[in-house]
Amino acid sequence: MSIVNDVISFFIKRRASRIANFQAFPIEAQKDVFDDLIAHGKHTKWGNDHKLKLIQSVSEFQEAVSVSTYEDLYPYIERSLKGERNVLWPTETSWFSVSSGTTNSRSKYIPVTEESLENCHYRGGKDLLTLYFENCPESEIFDGKGLSIGGSLRENPFNKHSRVGDVSAVIMENLPTWAQYVRSPSLEVALLEKWEEKMERMIEECSGENITSLLGVPTWCVVLLENIMKRKGISNMLEIWPNFEVFVHGAVSFTPYRELFKTEFFPSSGVRYMETYNASEGFFAIQDVLSSDGEMLLMLDYGIFYEFMPISEWEKENPKTLTLDEVEIGVNYAMIITTNAGLWRYKIGDTIRFTNKYPFRLKISGRTKHFINAFGEEVIIENAEAAIEQACKNSGATISDFTAAPVFMQKKSKGRHEWIIECLKSPNDERTFIEALDNTLREVNSDYDAKRKNDAALQAPKVHFVAPGTFYKWMERRGKLGGQNKVPRLSNSREFVEDILLMLSQT
Repeated sequence: MSIVNDVISFFIKRRASRIANFQAFPIEAQKDVFDDLIAHGKHTKWGNDHKLKLIQSVSEFQEAVSVSTYEDLYPYIERSLKGERNVLWPTETSWFSVSSGTTNSRSKYIPVTEESLENCHYRGGKDLLTLYFENCPESEIFDGKGLSIGGSLRENPFNKHSRVGDVSAVIMENLPTWAQYVRSPSLEVALLEKWEEKMERMIEECSGENITSLLGVPTWCVVLLENIMKRKGISNMLEIWPNFEVFVHGAVSFTPYRELFKTEFFPSSGVRYMETYNASEGFFAIQDVLSSDGEMLLMLDYGIFYEFMPISEWEKENPKTLTLDEVEIGVNYAMIITTNAGLWRYKIGDTIRFTNKYPFRLKISGRTKHFINAFGEEVIIENAEAAIEQACKNSGATISDFTAAPVFMQKKSKGRHEWIIECLKSPNDERTFIEALDNTLREVNSDYDAKRKNDAALQAPKVHFVAPGTFYKWMERRGKLGGQNKVPRLSNSREFVEDILLMLSQT
């Protein structure tokens, strides 16, 4: 173990007491965050418009301020983009994270303030390491380097004095010296805008490094690792990274990729996997028990005040939301955040369910706009991923990506779901895969089961098994390679499925 590893791990471990404090006093921690946010926001232009200086309690805040979408906040964000100060947050906003989402091609500009960068994103990164050392106290992770796949930055088109880009690029650009020292690739390569060039340079730099950790979206990590293995002619990544310890993943579920990483890339019981829940809007949760099945600890002192909206309230004009002390285990909620980046009662679009209280742990269950409910079946991403996982087990398949959409009823035919599934290892029997997919959906979703019973409203799913690289080509065609871009898993429209099938028909 090197002195660098000893020194950094010592300082990282010292943060554990702060995490333990908000675990012991979660409601009090959130009250402190709420009071601080109101104090900072009440003299901003948004605060004046919403009379924040009159707010004395959370209930008054909920009564006075409506739940916001991006479109609701955009008039204020636009003013900030153009350089106006003290609009959503009192301090200067020099960075904006660009996110197009997965259901809308229009770019979203999410403000990144100094407070959100330091007290949220960076604190999250440090706490991630703290919790990792809590699980693995003998780790030698800092004897090598951490590989992270980031995005790119460019000048703000509205104001040359600020910059815009993927949140990963904003974070990398501003990392402290010690963090730059223990990461790879070089900042020059990490921030390259052209994905293909970035991939080539990353392969050159990282295949020769002592990489001990990997951080990124599983989809793009798969592409990188496959390319390195092909280029180096190796059977798995441990041949060139023998000291590899942990893959830190987020943004999409790891379920479809788990077997691929454990059997193809890192076939060793000594390699660990750790999930995080972070986005352009903030850093929310970290897996604090590595032996758990992806449960994550909700981080409560990052300058984010949380509210949770039950499914029954999603479409209401004045929806009811719950605070942390009111939530229940096992219920799906849309997450609402108020942050130190100036997002006020912002509907982020994710759905979560709590798996534990005191301390509060959760799992991501889907997206408020990513589901299939064309026939009253209410299939969410969590259902789909459970079904895919079981289908792979039953048929010996390994998949890399998938998407699904409804086939709407016609005069002489019933509805069904249509899936496009990219396999790295094809199923031993396609029929076995499809039956397991269908049967598992029926087991985990009673509404789907009711519609499938006797083919009442839904026929058995239709599945297209497509060649490796199909989704990569499709994302490239859409200009969505790399960075924070994700393949949309479920859609209530046929837009994505039709576009992929059209692409396949033209090749």
